[in-house]
Amino acid sequence: MILWLWLCWGFSTSVGQPDSELMARYLEEKLMADYSIMEQVARRVPRQAKFLQRLETRPRMSEFTVKSTIISRYAFTTVSCTMVNSGSEAREAVFEMQIPAAAFISNFTMSIGNKTYYGEVTGKEKKHSSDDKARDKKPPSPMDGRENGYETFKASVFIPRKMQAKFLLHYEELLQRRRGKYEYTVSIRPQQLVGRLRVEVNILENSGIVSLEVPPLRNSKHKGNGKVEGDVSPPPSTVVGHTKTLAKVTFNPSVVEQTRIARNGILGDFIIRYDVKRELSVGDVQILNGYFVHYFAPVDLPPLPKNVVFVLDSSASMVGTKLKQTKEALFTILQDLRPEDHFNIIGFSNRIKVWQQDRLVPVTPNNIRDAKKYIHNMSPTGGTNINGALQTGAKLLNDYIAQNDIDARTVSLIIFLTDGRPTVGETQSSKILSNTKDAIRDKFCLFTIGIGNDVDQKLLERMALENCGMTRHFQEDEDAASHLKGFYDEIGTPLLSDIRVDYPEDNVEQVTQNFFPNYFNGSEIIIAGKLINRTSDSLHVEVTASNSKKYILLKTDVAIDLPSRNDIRGVPGLEDGKGDKNYIERAWSYLTIKELLNSRLKSDDNQEKDYLTEKAKSMALTYNFVTPFTVLKMREAGLHSEPPQEDFLSPSTDGIGEKLQSLQGHKAPPGIHRQQDKQRIKISKTSADGDPHFVIDFPSSKFSVCFNIDGEPGDILRLVSDHKESGVTVNGKLIGAPAPPNGHKKHRTYFSTITILSNKPERSYLEITPKRIILDDGERLLLSCDRSAVVRSSSLEVSISANSNITVTIRDTISFVILIHHYKKPAPYQRDHLGFYISNSKGLSSDSHGLLGQFLNHEVKLLQESLNTSRQQVGQNQTEALKPNPTNTLKVKGRLVPVVWKQRRIYNGQQEVDCWFAKNNADKLIDGSYKDYLASHPFDTGTSFGTINNV
Repeated sequence: MILWLWLCWGFSTSVGQPDSELMARYLEEKLMADYSIMEQVARRVPRQAKFLQRLETRPRMSEFTVKSTIISRYAFTTVSCTMVNSGSEAREAVFEMQIPAAAFISNFTMSIGNKTYYGEVTGKEKKHSSDDKARDKKPPSPMDGRENGYETFKASVFIPRKMQAKFLLHYEELLQRRRGKYEYTVSIRPQQLVGRLRVEVNILENSGIVSLEVPPLRNSKHKGNGKVEGDVSPPPSTVVGHTKTLAKVTFNPSVVEQTRIARNGILGDFIIRYDVKRELSVGDVQILNGYFVHYFAPVDLPPLPKNVVFVLDSSASMVGTKLKQTKEALFTILQDLRPEDHFNIIGFSNRIKVWQQDRLVPVTPNNIRDAKKYIHNMSPTGGTNINGALQTGAKLLNDYIAQNDIDARTVSLIIFLTDGRPTVGETQSSKILSNTKDAIRDKFCLFTIGIGNDVDQKLLERMALENCGMTRHFQEDEDAASHLKGFYDEIGTPLLSDIRVDYPEDNVEQVTQNFFPNYFNGSEIIIAGKLINRTSDSLHVEVTASNSKKYILLKTDVAIDLPSRNDIRGVPGLEDGKGDKNYIERAWSYLTIKELLNSRLKSDDNQEKDYLTEKAKSMALTYNFVTPFTVLKMREAGLHSEPPQEDFLSPSTDGIGEKLQSLQGHKAPPGIHRQQDKQRIKISKTSADGDPHFVIDFPSSKFSVCFNIDGEPGDILRLVSDHKESGVTVNGKLIGAPAPPNGHKKHRTYFSTITILSNKPERSYLEITPKRIILDDGERLLLSCDRSAVVRSSSLEVSISANSNITVTIRDTISFVILIHHYKKPAPYQRDHLGFYISNSKGLSSDSHGLLGQFLNHEVKLLQESLNTSRQQVGQNQTEALKPNPTNTLKVKGRLVPVVWKQRRIYNGQQEVDCWFAKNNADKLIDGSYKDYLASHPFDTGTSFGTINNV
C-alpha cells in the first residue's frame, strides 16, 4: 500500500461533482439507514445513481464531523472524516482541511482498513543542502501565502477497493478578541456532498457569555471580512442554545440542504462570535493545577487622542480595483477620526508626495474635505519606494512629536499599505528593516497592510513585529475596502497606555509578556504563567495603566483553590478525553511558544536564534504541538507530515502582541507593592453617616457636636460648599426606607449618592454610589466599588478599597473618605448607603459652607447654665463634669444652642463618639434652616447664603 501525507499552502483542483438532486436524496437515504459503510457500498441503488457513481473517480466522503470545545477562549478542535472507496480498484483519497494560521496541530490519526497510523511530533532536523538554501531564497509562488490567516492541511492516501479510510485531526488555538468579539471559525470545504455532516461547538466561559451570534456561512472571497451584508440569520439546520456560562451550537445540514447551499460541496466558513461579561477591573484571572491565565479587557474608558500618518502605495500596480477600494476605505476612515486627533497622508510610488508638508493637521471639517480631495486625485504610476516612504512618514511623525510637545498619553502611529515589493531606492529587505527601526526608535508603532499575491508579506510581518505593530494580508479578489476599515477599527481607538501587570515575584515564574504600551478598544490582553508557591491561598494581581490624563491602579487577590470553577472535567464536549487536559497550562504553553517564535523572528543574532529555536522546539515537543521546528511523523509506516513551509506565523494572528502595541516610548511606572494596601488615610470624626447622623469634631476644644437632619427621600443636601475659593463642592442625595417598628420617625433616610465637584485647576466630577463610581474630567471613566483600584490625575486621586471605602484626594490638601455600607440580608428599614467623612480640610477656605463645611474653620464654645441662671463659660478641662447637666449650651456665631449629651457610633459602628447633640434639625446650630441646604441637582454649586449673619 502506498501512503502519502503532507501539508501544503494551496488548494488542489476539485474534481467535478454531480449536481443531481437524485444523488443528493439518495445519499440522504443512506444517512438515515442504520448499517455499516461496507453494507452501504454493497447496497443496490437506482440505475441512474449507479451511473452517477461510476462517473466518480475518487472515493466518496461519507462522514465529516467537527467537534470543538472552547474553555475560556482556548479552543480544542477535532475534525473527523471518513472516505469510502466503493470502486473495484485502489483509489487515492485526499483529506483537506483549512485551519487557522494561529492554531497548532496537536495530533493526527489515520485508519485505513484494519491498520491505524498515529501521529508523533518530533523535532525537525536542520537543513544544510544547497538545494534547501536555493528553495529558501526562492520567492513565494502565487499559491504560497495563506488565505488571509488560514492554512491548508492535506493528507493523501490510497484506499484499497471496497474499503474505507478515517482521518482524525486535532488542533488547538487561543481565540483573539477583535472589535469586541471572539470569533471561532470552522472551514467546511469537503469538495463534495457528504452523507453525514455535523459541526458541534461547546463553549464554557465562567465570566458569562454575551452577544452570541452565528452569522451566515462565509465564502472564501469574503473571508476575514467580519461583517455580513444582507441576511444575518444562521445557516440552515443550525441550533443554538446557551445558559449564562455555557453554550452549544450545532450545524447538521442534510444532503439536500447542502445542495441548496453549494452543489460542489464547498459550503464555506461556519462562524461563531461571542463576548464575555467584563468591567473595569483587573480582569478575569483563572488558576488551575499550578498555572494561571489572566484576561484583561476593561470597558467604559474614554479613547486616547492619536496622531496618525497614512502611507499609501500609488504605484502602477495599484491600478484598478485595488486603488479604488483603498480610496473608498480611506474616505470612511477619515470620517471616523475624532476631533482631538491629528493626521497626514503620504502617497508613494517612485516619487513620494506628502499632502501637508512638515506637519500633522487637526481633524476639522475643512481638513477632512481637503484630505478626501487629495486621496481622490491620487493616480497609479511608477515603481515602489517602500524605504523612502517609511523614512518620510517616520520623520514627519517624529518632528511633529518633538516640535509640538505632544502629551505622553497620546497615541502616534503609521498605517502603511502596499501591494508589491520594493523596486525603487533601497530594495534589500534587511536594510529596509534596519532603516525603519532606526527611524521609528520605539516612539510609535507601524501597522502594515499587504494586498495581493505579489506583496512581500514576510517583510511586512517583520516590519510590524519589530515596531510593535500588526499586519494584515488581503487577496486581490477580496473586499479590500471592508478589510481596511475593519483593520482600522481594531487600532483606531486606543484606550490605555503603559499597561503593566504585576504579580509577586516569589509567587510566580515563567510569566509571558506583562508590559503592553497600549490597549485598543475591542481587544484583550492575555498573560499566563506558573505558580511557584502552591500553598498560598491567593495570588495578588496589580494592573497599572494610563488613560489620557489619568493614572489607574487596579488590584485584587485571586483565590488559588478554585478547582470547582476551573476544572473542566465533565464539561459537555470533552467526553473524548480532553477533560484530563489542563487547558490553562496549554494556554500558557501556547502563548510562550508564540513569544519565542516572535522573538526569534525579530533577532539578528544567530546564537540567540538557535537558543530560541531549541527552547521553542523543546516546549512544542512537551505539549505535542506542530510548529515551524517540529514535524508530525506517522508511526508504523514511517511517514511524515510537515507544516507549510513558512518561517513564522503572522504577528497579526499569533496570539501575542496583536492586542497591545507600543505607540509611545515612555515607560510604565513600576508596580506598586502590596505593602501600600496597608496604608490608610486617617479619618476624622467630622462626618455624615447613617440616617443621616452628622458629627462635627472640634479638636482644639476637645469635644464634638452632633445633630440629625430629617430630610425627605430625594432631597439633595449641601455638605461642603466652597466653589468660589477652593472650587470644591460636595452634595449628598437621600434615599428613603420605612421606619423601624415602634420608632418615633415616619421613615428613615440614607445617602444613596455622594457627588463631588472640583473646579480647580481643572473641572472634575465624581458621582459615587454603593456599587459604582463615575469620574468625568472631560473623559468619562466608570469604576466598580467591588474592585480595589486607584485613579490618579494631576490634581485628583480616587482610591477604592473593594466593598469598603473610597478616598478622594484633591490637590493633596483636601481628602474625603466615603464608607460603603452593604447589607447581605437587609431588614425592611435598611438600605445600602454611603457615609461621608472629612479627612483633610486644609485646602478648604475659611468661607466654605454647607452642613459640614461651615464648621471647619470656626470654633464653638460650650457654656453651662448655673443654678442662679447666670452664664459661665466652661473651660476645656471642665467638659467631663458637664456631661450630666441637661442645661448645657453651645455658643455658635453669637447664637445660643441648647444641647444634650449623647453617644454616636461611626466608622461602620466600630467607634463610639461622645458628643453634644443639637435637636430639631440642628436649629440655631447651623446657619439658616435645613431647607436652605437643599440643592437643585447633584452638582449644584450655589448657596442660599450670600452674607452670613451672626445672630
